[in-house]
Amino acid sequence: MTIINSKEFATNQAKYYNLAQNEQLGIKRGKNMYQLIYTPVEIYPGQPFSEPDDNLRRAITADELLIRIHKDIREKFKNRL
Repeated sequence: MTIINSKEFATNQAKYYNLAQNEQLGIKRGKNMYQLIYTPVEIYPGQPFSEPDDNLRRAITADELLIRIHKDIREKFKNRL
């Protein structure tokens, strides 16, 4: 396993991503060490990376979030008076 520090990794990311394809790579940051693992992923143009899950189905739009935030703020101020 090749071990490098986080500064070296940040400076030469492309080099180490390519290196990780053929050998194990450890990145040391402070007292912690992380392992860079190469896993090829096939992505087809026009298709999502993965199927929508329950979390995505429960998601709200930015406009819905803004409406809810305004409602919460109004309630907080009303309760203060």
